[in-house]
Amino acid sequence: MQVVIIEDEKPNVTRLKKMLTDVDPGIEVIAVLDTITESVSWFQQNEHPDVVLMDIRIADGLSFDIFPSIRFQCPVIFVTAYDEYAVRAFKVNSLDYLLKPVERDDLQQALNKVKAVKQQPDTDGLMKHLLELLSKKEATYRTRFMIPFRDEYRTIPVTDIDFICYSLAGTHLVLKDCTHVPVSLTLEELEEQLDPQVFFRVNRQHIIHADSIDKIQTYSTSKLRVVLKRDAEREILISREKVPLFKQWLDR
Repeated sequence: MQVVIIEDEKPNVTRLKKMLTDVDPGIEVIAVLDTITESVSWFQQNEHPDVVLMDIRIADGLSFDIFPSIRFQCPVIFVTAYDEYAVRAFKVNSLDYLLKPVERDDLQQALNKVKAVKQQPDTDGLMKHLLELLSKKEATYRTRFMIPFRDEYRTIPVTDIDFICYSLAGTHLVLKDCTHVPVSLTLEELEEQLDPQVFFRVNRQHIIHADSIDKIQTYSTSKLRVVLKRDAEREILISREKVPLFKQWLDR
């Protein structure tokens, strides 16, 4: 079975590859794509695989935007952080959903379902139905964090967060008073939980609050550098692919 992975987080790609090999050593990952642009180009120029594992949020937007340009000739399995209700609603035909973090048994069942499919899935109809559901679903976002502190807990409102960073030391909320608070969540999980009107994932290491920005500078010919009000020395670069989305996020 040949598989294409559309995912922009390298740790997730590594985990998926290992899990695929564990499930079936005969599976071959023939391409890993991390943007809408790259995905459209690849599928226009190459024979389609047996199945696509597709993250919903990728480097330059939502992977739904691939579908107007590409009519997939294979099943698509979405890998998503959307809630279980939405997932159950769309487990039809050969278009399937896996909740992050992906579990081996769920991946096995999804691949078994793909192998059992004998006809071309109605991806157009399913995508239309999915987009209708997501547009009607009222989004709710995290308003606070409960953080262990010595022998008690403290609560931190999201309004106190200046930005969030990831490093080898883990994920930290950086508050407006410059306090660093460790949390046991990935940036990807936090991106799903925080209001996208207020927070933006600028790169693989940072999520920033709109009010934390002091200025934006051009960096090389295609990138931007964000200068923060309370941490001006921090290097925060925005890639060429994300620049249009970042500008759109700010200009509203």
